[in-house]
Amino acid sequence: MKHRYSLRIFLAILLLVIPLAQAEIARADNPPRKILTGWLPYYSMKTYLPAVLANADLIREIMPFWYTLRYDSKTKRPVVVDVYTTANPSVPIATPLAALRNAGMTIIPTITDGTSEMVLANLISKPVTRKQVVDAIMTMVASQNYDGVDLDFEGFAFIDSPSTWKATAPNWVLFIKELSVALRAQNKLLSVTTPYVFNPAEKQKGYFVYAWADVAPFIDRLRIMTYDYSTSRPGPIGPIEWVEKTVKYAISIMPASKVYLGLPGYGKDWVTKVEGICPANLSKVITPKAKAGTFLMRDAANIAAIYGAVPIYNEKFAEVTFSYKREYTGQTSSGLSTTCTASRTAWHQNAQSFSERAKLIAKYQLGGAAQWVIGQEEPLAMVAIREVATGIAPAQLESTLSASKTEVSYGNPVTLSGQITLKDKTPVASLAFTVEGTYPDGTVRTLTTGVTAADGTYALPMLIGKSVSLQVLTEPSWERAASATQPIAITVMRNLIIDSPTSVKAGSPLTISGVILPRLADASVTLTLASGKVIGAPVLTDLQGSFTLTIPAQARGISTYQIAVAADTQWPLLKSETFSIIVR
Repeated sequence: MKHRYSLRIFLAILLLVIPLAQAEIARADNPPRKILTGWLPYYSMKTYLPAVLANADLIREIMPFWYTLRYDSKTKRPVVVDVYTTANPSVPIATPLAALRNAGMTIIPTITDGTSEMVLANLISKPVTRKQVVDAIMTMVASQNYDGVDLDFEGFAFIDSPSTWKATAPNWVLFIKELSVALRAQNKLLSVTTPYVFNPAEKQKGYFVYAWADVAPFIDRLRIMTYDYSTSRPGPIGPIEWVEKTVKYAISIMPASKVYLGLPGYGKDWVTKVEGICPANLSKVITPKAKAGTFLMRDAANIAAIYGAVPIYNEKFAEVTFSYKREYTGQTSSGLSTTCTASRTAWHQNAQSFSERAKLIAKYQLGGAAQWVIGQEEPLAMVAIREVATGIAPAQLESTLSASKTEVSYGNPVTLSGQITLKDKTPVASLAFTVEGTYPDGTVRTLTTGVTAADGTYALPMLIGKSVSLQVLTEPSWERAASATQPIAITVMRNLIIDSPTSVKAGSPLTISGVILPRLADASVTLTLASGKVIGAPVLTDLQGSFTLTIPAQARGISTYQIAVAADTQWPLLKSETFSIIVR
């Protein structure tokens, strides 16, 4: 439990430190483009969470790898299971989430397919069970108010038979469409992570079960697993030509901003030859027939050094490889001492590899890269990404906002004006912007839109129905970062229009009428003398907000009056200017 306690203390410190670090990043003259996304696993949080937070200037969104979809045989329903809590019993899930949110990251947790062969394919093939899967996912998203969800349903590709793909693909599309509708209704994002797919017109189609072209309108992110190219025999993890080919197909069927290429933070190590007899406990893994071992990129140089290997950077694949021999000593199944020598070949990516792939993001103006796992890379790899990201950083904007009035009567216009420039004060012409209003109850709405003039200025007359805080916002693009003005609070008061005579004959009753804007029934209206004395009983407005006040016949003279509209849950007390009537 000691290590868990230290993690808890460490995370508590991070909650205090990250706002300061973010402030430093925000003050940077040329902050890098946030091109990096990646996964945060439920294990080794003490290692991987700090790695994510330390690179917050590069990371716009993070995918906690904390959930899996399973089928509950008792309830006969799919459920999304939290695997974070089991692995971290002494560190509440709220703790890392607070650190990530404090760092300004969008949080889109990943759900893996934890079902058996064809289970998920069958679930999404029927409307009722397909909705159950959607509902289970929406429950998970709501549980921590996540910003969306990332689906890593690899079972279709690697567990189900390829002969089932043609039948599964259309059901997958229906499922994605229905989930997208549910998520977008709550302003949430839908990301899918899949193996590679190629143009279906070509001979090599890839994992076409994921139907990229058909799901493209319904997803917000496509994270391509451009790794594990070589599996059964030694070779590159994700050769760059292969990466670029699948990226080019993806951006031909959807906006490039949705596409994220994969970065492997690991390498693979194959046994190519064995001399001698290996120990019995290793005989099944130290053989050319066994699966490749894996290692972290940050450990690659040390492994090569230990065994005297010379790493070679392969320009064609943009990856590193090295070969070495390793001895294994132990006992045979009969208890005799034995030694075998295995020839091994390793492949992995390094800082230069990451740099070349980051350049593809710039070349095709992609959404970014998705790394498995942030924190596994060698230190210089993150430096390489940051160098590219800084070189393609979007222009930073400065925008201003002022209002002709900050208090206005209902029905009267207010003019918003300001200017949008680059940081060097160069005007930004023809830039679309929105005016967003935040109301006292927390509701946020887009109120109007506009476009800057040639000198970057704008002026918008607006009618505002109720008190609101206004901001002018611009959307991010490849060329420019998003911008937002400081908010301006506009107070809207009721408008009271009074129709009153200036004089009346003595001995005649007096009638005063009026209307309240906005028009509202049952508002209480009271007439008083300037002295404060109430005249008659209050009256209520009709459905049109109109009212009539009757004053009994008065003696000759001059009387000064005032009308008051009582406060309610939305509007404060409103009093008219005083006005006089001559009784002659």
